Amino acid sequence: MQDEKIFDRIEKKYIIDEPTKTHMLEQITQYMERDHYHQSKVFNIYFDTDNFDLIIQSIEQPKFKEKLRARSYGGYDKVFLEIKTKLRGKENNVGYKRRVLITKKDYDKLIHKKSTIIELASKKQETPSGIQIAKEVDYLIQHFNLEPKIIVYYDRESYTGENKLRITFDENLKYRTKNLKFTENSRDKHYFKDENNIIMEIKAHGVLPLWLVKALSAEHAYPQQFSKVGHSYTLIRKEQNV
Repeated sequence: MQDEKIFDRIEKKYIIDEPTKTHMLEQITQYMERDHYHQSKVFNIYFDTDNFDLIIQSIEQPKFKEKLRARSYGGYDKVFLEIKTKLRGKENNVGYKRRVLITKKDYDKLIHKKSTIIELASKKQETPSGIQIAKEVDYLIQHFNLEPKIIVYYDRESYTGENKLRITFDENLKYRTKNLKFTENSRDKHYFKDENNIIMEIKAHGVLPLWLVKALSAEHAYPQQFSKVGHSYTLIRKEQNV
């Protein structure tokens, strides 16, 4: 898995179906290559307050929003602690991500309050930028009293192209609010009412290539303001009100 610590990019999300994915792939595979980790199971554990303040803020679509999550991949013994910020523009959202890499054992120490990220980063002689990100993670956790609240996971298919263009397809999305470990559970809830829905996400540095713009136009695919964890929270609230 890539372990870059800081990067920014334009992000666009689309909710599509299988036929649209098939048609998009006919174009994508002509111009892009399979990512090194082309197919993976992605687990995201989102941190929040007891009142879910960060997620509620995200749902309200402010011009600036920030969230903290722990991401791990199936069969991978590492955890990315990521601070994700997003600036909402008139046409594009620009996402900034800062992250530090730790082991799952260290992650357990963190959530059980046996260690801080800065302590863990210092022990493994992290780079100056890594140390700074670790300090920011610790600050968010301590200042807002954040704890793991929701896990969202899915099967991801990913492609990379020129100028760091990246396109991913996320399918079979599920979520839960208990036993928040990087594992699947047979009782996890389906994310979409229509389980055939797919989230296509385009991440780019700069303008999209013309071939991609034409492919999106041909499929009548339009970006949506959409948060995976925000949608999960909405579903959870509906369940509680039943």
